[in-house]
Amino acid sequence: MSGTVTPLRPKRECPECGRPSDRASYPFCSPRCKAVDLNRWLSGSYVIPGPDDETPSSDDGSGER
Repeated sequence: MSGTVTPLRPKRECPECGRPSDRASYPFCSPRCKAVDLNRWLSGSYVIPGPDDETPSSDDGSGER
């Protein structure tokens, strides 16, 4: 046995600030950067695009006339 411990995850750049990631808040470097990212998701700054045809149509499939 060599006595060397291999890291569980490779160090990556923090998606917010670019510093090396921290094991406790991976993939971010700190709880602050993690919170900044979460705030962006919750405030709607990040949007996952959906189909363009999300407008309501006259035929909604409910069967009512």
